[in-house]
Amino acid sequence: MTTPASPLLARHGAVAGSGVDAGVAFHYGDPTAEQRALARGGAVVDQSQLGVVRVAGPDRLTWLNSITSQELATLAPRTSTELLVLSPQGHIEHAAGVVDDGEATWLLTEGAAAQELAAWLDRMRFMLRVEVADVTADWAAIGEPVDAEGAEGEPVTWRDPWPRTAPGGTRYGPDDASHPGADRAWRLVLVPRADLVQAVAVRESAGWPLVGTWASEAARIEAWRPRAGREVDHRTIPHELDWLRTAVHLHKGCYRGQETVARVHNLGRPPRRLVMLHLDGSGHLLPEPGAQVREFGELASGGEVGRIVGQVTSLARHHELGPVALAVVKRSTPTDIELVVDCDGGAVAAGQEVIVPGEGVSADRPGPRGPVAHGLGQHPSL
Repeated sequence: MTTPASPLLARHGAVAGSGVDAGVAFHYGDPTAEQRALARGGAVVDQSQLGVVRVAGPDRLTWLNSITSQELATLAPRTSTELLVLSPQGHIEHAAGVVDDGEATWLLTEGAAAQELAAWLDRMRFMLRVEVADVTADWAAIGEPVDAEGAEGEPVTWRDPWPRTAPGGTRYGPDDASHPGADRAWRLVLVPRADLVQAVAVRESAGWPLVGTWASEAARIEAWRPRAGREVDHRTIPHELDWLRTAVHLHKGCYRGQETVARVHNLGRPPRRLVMLHLDGSGHLLPEPGAQVREFGELASGGEVGRIVGQVTSLARHHELGPVALAVVKRSTPTDIELVVDCDGGAVAAGQEVIVPGEGVSADRPGPRGPVAHGLGQHPSL
């Protein structure tokens, strides 16, 4: 199931988005000005392509707590967080923003994933007092650069917790204060889908222009913010994306995939790592998401440059930084080398900015155990 196409696509100059952002506008004719307006803190973004799942019932929070990566049992109303649904092997299957309004818990996820997430949750209800519904057809999200939770009496609002390391979480990248996402204010406000145009008009009357997902995606990439519809594939574990900051509680009770989360955290070295790429835009060539990333080297006889180390997951032309991308590469890829990205017309040079360090160790990884007493644990022949 896909989300309904937004009526705001009828605006003059609107250029439709694609992929996970199909159904809303990529931009409205002036993407550079739109990015600047968003960066100034005064713009509204149509995010009605996102999916919305509503979970009601008195057991909802303790139940969600028991089957997802986040500590939710004591989640206070109008307090935003996020969760991951993991496979038994610890791979990310779903990601969702979470906020409870005191009567129900709202999960915001990728539009194409909402029906699947709701169906999985419904299968996990057993005899508990919970009701799960995919309400994407009835509710739409609008994005705005505001760093505030929704107040009592206001619409349901999810404030993005990124990159503030949550209680029980940990980080692989820089500390919260020096993280490039520290100054990115972002929240999603839920409105009845039938009132989407009116809700946007109210913000426009206050001087906020309507901007497209080009602007919001460029800001997200700049902030190193992972997104399930972009950075996640069937092998992704949260450590690779530095997603233990906001979406995983390391000290809560058991849940599916917890063993992998704990093991990789304790031992270090996730198999891949997220990196930001600064692309050479001098040739006016831009790769597409999914493009292969290679180590820089001499052209081989077959015309390829270096060995393949990963692929681009998100890409945007930023109004200040130029062409930038997020990519997932092998952890063993040296952090101090230049990379190239495959592109129609030739490879594009890419300087890497480290997000998850090459050694794959979190800020609070447990220290090594002390030396074992002589003779203990050793084979008699040694």
